[in-house]
Amino acid sequence: LQNTSISHNCLIMDNTICNKNDDFKYNLYSSVFSLVFLVGLVFNLVAVYIFGCTLKIRNETTTYMMNLVVSDSLFVLSLPFRIVYFIKRDWLFGSALCKISVALFYTNMYGSILFLTCISVDRFLAIVYPFRSQTIRTRRNAKLGCLAVWVIILSGGISTGVLLDTTSPKNDSENSTSNFCFENYSRKQWEAKLSWVVMFIETAGFIIPLLLNVFCTVMVLRTLRKPQTFSRGGNLNKRKILRMVVVHLLIFCFCFIPYNVNLIFYTLVRSKILNGCYAEHVVRTIYPIALCIAVTNCCFDPVIYYFTSETIQSSIKRKSTVWNNSAKLFERLQMDSAPSSPSTMTKSLTLKSTRSKIFDNESTV
Repeated sequence: LQNTSISHNCLIMDNTICNKNDDFKYNLYSSVFSLVFLVGLVFNLVAVYIFGCTLKIRNETTTYMMNLVVSDSLFVLSLPFRIVYFIKRDWLFGSALCKISVALFYTNMYGSILFLTCISVDRFLAIVYPFRSQTIRTRRNAKLGCLAVWVIILSGGISTGVLLDTTSPKNDSENSTSNFCFENYSRKQWEAKLSWVVMFIETAGFIIPLLLNVFCTVMVLRTLRKPQTFSRGGNLNKRKILRMVVVHLLIFCFCFIPYNVNLIFYTLVRSKILNGCYAEHVVRTIYPIALCIAVTNCCFDPVIYYFTSETIQSSIKRKSTVWNNSAKLFERLQMDSAPSSPSTMTKSLTLKSTRSKIFDNESTV
């Protein structure tokens, strides 16, 4: 939930009027969201190309990753509306797009958390129980797991989008005509339903997945410490898996813990369970920063794709080799052949044949 905002005196708590000033968030949001949009768009387009065009091998991990790409891409495409809103400080796109924007935000946030948790559990089963988990770790079960995640996040995201409508600051200032989206909710709204919504999504969408990720990581690390884990190439395999686990957990903690922990305290403050102007000032100051960190997950997810899957690493390396070889051949052809040379046509045909063979080999991997 993006915090309520414009500078004014409000919220009488224990006969104390707390002055809030968090207008800095609009410049912060517009800058960070613009950067996330550009970087996230490029990274996710590359990920879509890799999964859709070059990656021919499919397994359980890539199934989860492909669904994560879809979630990230939908969120990235919704960011321009939010950027315009933060610059104008007025929602210009109507209530329906506000609801869609809210739904996509929650779908991406908690979809990323749940899909990353699926990847962590899958890795846990593959390493800790490599033989007993063979009947569980199938592409069919991975697809069923992804379907369950989509049902959960779409149900929660759409419900939240419907529940959290566009709001207006007219309750506070009759002279204002600006429309707010996804913020500026009243104390009555927080106490009536928003606090319960937040507590539910925090429990089901963050606390339980966080505990699962920590448990799976600890068990994987314990298994890697055993000398009999790998019989051949043990040190190399252990280093690769350790790198996967560390990158995965660091990105999960960096993107999601600050926002979700602060959101819990923010809800307690807005619901008057936690009182005091200092507490309100702290959560309002931290909230925009934590939210900006959280939305960067759509840029970091492609990093997880690369470090988690050797199939993707090999695909990227092969594609780089293909283009480098093609570029060298093309330069050699330009240097060695004259425009009127009779051999130009022969060399051109040779180049096309060579490039065709390279790409044919690539497509069969």
